[in-house]
Amino acid sequence: MKKSHNILILVAAIVLLAGCKKQLDTDAIGLTTLDDVNETPTLNTVESSVSSSYQLMSNRLNILAQWDWGGGLVFQNDYVLQDIASDDMEKKWSPDGDQPWMDDINNFTFTSTNGGPNGLWKYDYEGIKRINLAIQLLRKPDIEAVTGITTARKNQLLGEALFIRSHYYFSLVTNFGDVPLILKPVQTYQEAFEVAVRAPKAAIWDTIKADLNLAKSLLPGSKYSSETEKWRVSKGAAIALQAKAALFTKDWAQVISLVDELDALNYYHLNANYFSSFNTEFTDDEVIYAYDHKSQMQPANGNGICAPLGWGFFAPTTDFLNSFEANDPRKLYTVNVSGQNVNKMLGSVDGTNKGNDDAPNNRIYIRYADVLLWKAEALIETSKLPEAIAIINEVRTRARTSVAADGSTPPAGTLPDRPASADAAVVKNWLISERRVELGFEEHRMLDLKRWGIAKAVMTAQGKNYQDKHDLYPIPQGEIDASAGTLTQNPGY
Repeated sequence: MKKSHNILILVAAIVLLAGCKKQLDTDAIGLTTLDDVNETPTLNTVESSVSSSYQLMSNRLNILAQWDWGGGLVFQNDYVLQDIASDDMEKKWSPDGDQPWMDDINNFTFTSTNGGPNGLWKYDYEGIKRINLAIQLLRKPDIEAVTGITTARKNQLLGEALFIRSHYYFSLVTNFGDVPLILKPVQTYQEAFEVAVRAPKAAIWDTIKADLNLAKSLLPGSKYSSETEKWRVSKGAAIALQAKAALFTKDWAQVISLVDELDALNYYHLNANYFSSFNTEFTDDEVIYAYDHKSQMQPANGNGICAPLGWGFFAPTTDFLNSFEANDPRKLYTVNVSGQNVNKMLGSVDGTNKGNDDAPNNRIYIRYADVLLWKAEALIETSKLPEAIAIINEVRTRARTSVAADGSTPPAGTLPDRPASADAAVVKNWLISERRVELGFEEHRMLDLKRWGIAKAVMTAQGKNYQDKHDLYPIPQGEIDASAGTLTQNPGY
């Protein structure tokens, strides 16, 4: 594709992605461009416009650049910004000077030029760029007549696209607060500067919720949107992300209602074994949305995060290991200290996939245990403590009845049920503890600490220099510079 066209398809806004324009000169195979949208589209154009938009959810290495470690573009930075930044994860098993920008995240000494926020920003806005092209194409009034696409397929793809855009904006608003809200392709420099302004986070949340509500109505009423492509966004995924958006905006009644709506589908349940979510693909009962990695594909689509695991990255903190109760099977399923294997990230309990940048294990975004604990939290906040405790105990029961990673059976008395309590603070602490051990190393911890308002206290207790400004990450300085100051910085940076 010609470079002039590249400029036009930087839909997240020319100025917003100017810092990585050079790395983006080579577009992904199958990427739809403005030429495809503005000229006569084909059925293949419609299909590829959505499919290419999924790619930014992948753990594949070097999607946006080639080994740009300092820019945070080698892989998605969620593990860095949510787990390494928290009290759960260290950068490496053996401390060294490799990738000091990760150490700065861990120590809260990072600045607005750090690669962590920079990479997250670019991944999300590249995803938005692609999906806005897809949405524009799918909303062409004559798209069915021109391409021959059926109404049902058009609706399904549009539902998927609206979910995908919501996913990227969810990441942006929870990490940066107010961000540019871009809902259509940007085609001129003037437009780019006009949209390079931060919209209030309330407007971002309103857009996320509206998009998901429409997506839910468009997606098929079945567990999988496609039986032959089970990786695609489903109605259940849309409802679950709706519930998560309600959780982060403290709409407790809506959280409960949406989880009940999800339950009414009767598609999702806790797996009998805790680890089944991580070593099976689209045959379990718990995973609601996951990115489908596959080996030996062209272009590559393997789980590249397994490669840095082979280089010594991603290790548990002592505090995280100590947070598990005695004999909890989830501890070894999450991380094998003696083998220095992060089992949950590898999708194996024997080291398989370690060091393999083309591993087939999926990346899980939403699973039912997480959703259940959202509902438990909402029940606590609405003073329905017995119901909340029952859900916490449901999660604990599954854990203690899981055969452990070493094949042993947890002894009697493991993870006893939480007793009845009328003390909301006690029950909330049970929930906080349960989320940590149930969802460890799944990129939730720091966002949880921040939304609970306890990040500063927890990190200070760990000897970290966490300040109020760290509740949000800084807007990447390169983006502010490229906008000629139209973008403003978060306070304190």
